[in-house]
Amino acid sequence: MELYNRYSRKELIQKLMDEPFERTTISFYRYVRLADPQDFRNLLFLDWSSQNCFGRIYVAREGINAQMSVPTHHLQSFLDKLQQYVELKDMPIKFAVEDNGKSFYKLTIKVRPKIVADGLDDQAFDTTDVGRHLTAAEFHRLVDQPDVLVVDMRNHYESEIGHFKGAICPQADTFREEIEMVADQLSDVKDRKILLYCTGGVRCEKASSYLRHHGFKDVNQLHGGIIEYARQIKQLKLESKFIGKNFVFDERLGESINGEVIAHCHQCGNACDTHVNCANNLCHLLFIQCSECARRYEGCCGDECRDALHVSAEDRQLLVQTFQRKFGNRKAFRKGINQKLSFIKPEHE
Repeated sequence: MELYNRYSRKELIQKLMDEPFERTTISFYRYVRLADPQDFRNLLFLDWSSQNCFGRIYVAREGINAQMSVPTHHLQSFLDKLQQYVELKDMPIKFAVEDNGKSFYKLTIKVRPKIVADGLDDQAFDTTDVGRHLTAAEFHRLVDQPDVLVVDMRNHYESEIGHFKGAICPQADTFREEIEMVADQLSDVKDRKILLYCTGGVRCEKASSYLRHHGFKDVNQLHGGIIEYARQIKQLKLESKFIGKNFVFDERLGESINGEVIAHCHQCGNACDTHVNCANNLCHLLFIQCSECARRYEGCCGDECRDALHVSAEDRQLLVQTFQRKFGNRKAFRKGINQKLSFIKPEHE
């Protein structure tokens, strides 16, 4: 069996749509020392391919971070097989809140320097000295206490569509940028109780140890992240203190937690929390777009990109360098759009 996918994106999506069975979306991570990440990656690819699993998985010497789509009829055998790997035994599994079975269309397992890109020198501090793990019920009880600081450890485009009430939501584009931003912004309140949260918990592992290393006294983190919080709160029949939608890094791009829409279309300002990528692949900007603007701009972020869809192949080649100059720095361009449209963006509650 080949260790990489050989089909085109179009072919893979069609195969997914034609499947006669259901899929279950799950996620998990673990910091564990892997002696040979490449060999471990190859073993997983062969194993999970044979079970027709899809997903995006990062393997590094420090562990594994996985978001996956597993055929529901193979789910139990998949979980049983995880137990056979010493590195993955008793792995906590998080199940998607909203799941249409179309979260991934292929299996991608990549070996990376780290399972989350943080840009930190892990030798400079003890990455095992993490904050106290809080259950969903504990986090729920503490999250709106007046003496507590709640910090969203996700990127701004994630917190824009959903966050815990009263949370500090830094305007960061990357986790690498945010982790230092949070430490700097909270440097005067190191004795306060701090509650960290992210999508599934993995970013908070590194963030909590970084904050503790920098002298923060009472660092806590939501175990299992927003995904596990939503599941447990529903079981406990409690009203969610997370409002809006949880951004996810798969084809769904989001799952509603409490049904509220707290974000706005980046083009017209109407209530909307649907993320899309600009239909002009020379841009491919991630932004929020309502259905009306999607029709008006043909799925693009603006007039320039919409017009680029209709030029000839020859003229399109002439546009490549223009768009590369304008959109090459995606981070700067995203911030430019946010500043331009700041008047229609809601303040974090």
